[in-house]
Amino acid sequence: MPQVRAERFIRLDPATAFALSQTTGEFRLKWDPFISSQGFLDGARAAGKGVRTRTVSRLGLKMVSEYVSYVPPKNVGMTMVSGPWFFENFGGGWRFTPDDGGTRAVWKYTFSCRPAFLKPVAERMGSLLLGREIERRIEAFARACEDPALVAELKAQDTGVTEH
Repeated sequence: MPQVRAERFIRLDPATAFALSQTTGEFRLKWDPFISSQGFLDGARAAGKGVRTRTVSRLGLKMVSEYVSYVPPKNVGMTMVSGPWFFENFGGGWRFTPDDGGTRAVWKYTFSCRPAFLKPVAERMGSLLLGREIERRIEAFARACEDPALVAELKAQDTGVTEH
């Protein structure tokens, strides 16, 4: 299965970087250029293993995902439950590791495409398009991590993030 990956050094501690990466709703719209809406499903009020989310991209693509791992402040993984017809499967994950007084943030997507006869071409195109998109998104995330007002707003919410 193809995989695309992007990483950045973040000048925040892993707990704060993790918390910012996992924001949803209106707060997520402040930094994530890909989405037009995102929120929890099934009455969930917070992220966690087994929790499902619904994301709508700015292009109108819809995906329901489920957290398959949730280990703050180290990593999170999600898999597609339902989504665009051309994905046979899709998963994404973040990993955060302490690095030189800050955090190394890595974001990955793994996917496969359908139908089978288009798979080779679709997956090459998907790698290019998703590679560009994940770079755009992690760059926006890194800029958000450098925004003192946004980080202060995050810390003022009930996210479990405290001043360090």
